[in-house]
Amino acid sequence: MFNWVQPNQLLNVFSDIGVIMLMFIGGLESNLTLLRRFFKPAIVVALCGVIMPVIFMGGAAMAFHFSAFEAAYIGVIFSATSVSISVAVLREYHALDTSEGATILGAAVADDIVGVILLSVMISLMGTQGLKTSGQHTDIVLILLEQVAFFGGTYLVVRWVAPYLMSISEKLLMNSSVTIMSMVICLGMAWIADAVGLSGAVGAFFAGIAVAHSPYRELMEAHMEPIGYAAFIPLFFVGIGLSMSFRYLGQSLGLIVIMTILACLTKLLGCGLGARLTGFSLHSSYVIGSGMISRGEMGMITVQIGLQSGLLSNATYSKMVLVIILATMIAPFMLKRALKPSKKELAPVSDQR
Repeated sequence: MFNWVQPNQLLNVFSDIGVIMLMFIGGLESNLTLLRRFFKPAIVVALCGVIMPVIFMGGAAMAFHFSAFEAAYIGVIFSATSVSISVAVLREYHALDTSEGATILGAAVADDIVGVILLSVMISLMGTQGLKTSGQHTDIVLILLEQVAFFGGTYLVVRWVAPYLMSISEKLLMNSSVTIMSMVICLGMAWIADAVGLSGAVGAFFAGIAVAHSPYRELMEAHMEPIGYAAFIPLFFVGIGLSMSFRYLGQSLGLIVIMTILACLTKLLGCGLGARLTGFSLHSSYVIGSGMISRGEMGMITVQIGLQSGLLSNATYSKMVLVIILATMIAPFMLKRALKPSKKELAPVSDQR
């Protein structure tokens, strides 16, 4: 806004590391045990909450004359969910240990995994589209095979390799050996993902899930957050602000308002429908839908990767960042409104399902 600070190489490097750290921490916080316990409602809620934004947000973007590819990516941006704000509200209303709260958390894990896969697909399509125009069809097949191999290897890392490496690291005679090993896994998987044409953030997210499968999950959460939030993650958000331009926003207020309304409604109705289909009451479905509206850092990461990958223009980037901020600000008010009349209605998890 004031043009006092300009992006530079050092800021860009710190910002890139911030994305990787943030996605790694997101993977660490993905509670797959909770997802398994509430597998059916969480998966249905997550899928409905992904499909509806992709269709309606993407369709609205096309109605505003965005290209098909850019419109599809906008749909992917708003398929993401960040429940960090919702968790704070649920905790304030003592609703975290209810079936609704547990379903929101489980659906958020599933939503993140689906969102990361969709992000990978979009980046892959962008890469193969560029190769098609240059006629390099052999390279397209090779890249797709490498990416399939990456996801196959990710399963092995999550299931066996990462827990084994973490257990070995504990026996090393050096300070913070477990933390250092987790960073090796994080940066190593981020580098491999980047090498096969995906975003490093994708590799970092699955690295977080892999480390979370070891007995050191809580220790890593305690160690990684100070490392990330001391410098790298704040500079990632600084980079988002520096990449924004208010030049395009004056003539796009109608687009921003409509997209913000759709961003809220598609999650509210999509996730609410998913909850209703799995047997929740109308009011409980409203609570779950409200808890899934916030886009927060997941939306910010996706939009930043879109700009860096050339999937979004600078003008579109600024508009989408503003829509994400507005939707994230609205989300806690909607969840509080949903929870206020229901404190006595929501029973603990042990009493339901």
